[in-house]
Amino acid sequence: MNTRLNKYLSINGFCSRRQADELIAAGRVKINGQLAKVGQVVEPNDRVTVDNKAVQQSVGHTYLMVNKPIGVICTSDRRAKDNVLDLVGSNQRLFPVGRLDVESSGLLILTDDGELTNRLTHPRYGHEKEYLVRLAEDISDADLAVLATGIELDGTKTQPADIRRIDTNRLTITIREGRNRQIRRMCEAVGHRVIGLRRVRIHTLMLGQLPPGAWRELTKQEVAQLKTDSRPKPLTDRRRR
Repeated sequence: MNTRLNKYLSINGFCSRRQADELIAAGRVKINGQLAKVGQVVEPNDRVTVDNKAVQQSVGHTYLMVNKPIGVICTSDRRAKDNVLDLVGSNQRLFPVGRLDVESSGLLILTDDGELTNRLTHPRYGHEKEYLVRLAEDISDADLAVLATGIELDGTKTQPADIRRIDTNRLTITIREGRNRQIRRMCEAVGHRVIGLRRVRIHTLMLGQLPPGAWRELTKQEVAQLKTDSRPKPLTDRRRR
């Protein structure tokens, strides 16, 4: 069966589709010794290489759930100090699904399944990500309403967010996109500094009681649920006083 090259790299656990297109455009991917092009198709007997190393076809995928502590970096580069892969001690080629900045903690998925990575990170699938947020000062209902409606970041307004008040300076924020340091920047835009940020849910997967720095394998049922689409629907402001 013929397969588009970016999908081929993704399903064989090399990287996500978007990352694959970047590698192809950079001239790092070859098919049968010839430089590949974005959109090219791989046939069953083709030999695909990245940086002149053969891409091995996957016989199964790994799915790990990690409670990332503050200070750990979300990178698949094992040369980086304090990288998240050191927490799990695996020799497999795994990469994080989305990112948490070094000052944030909480739920992170590590996998070699590029298709799942694409599904959970691309905004068109509408998968929710929920965060517990602690602010340096109390926040008003007016500022919560602005956060729920959307904030202008990098010239584009963020999608509506689901905001729930826990107390005067703590809240949960649920979003369906993942821009760089989005939660922190949203709060800063209404004059509030985040002093604590923890992701507690990705789509159907909850962090639960997994201790900081610990990890476990996902169950087959959890993986199947993560692969289900989330029907796009408007998020409402469900603030609790």
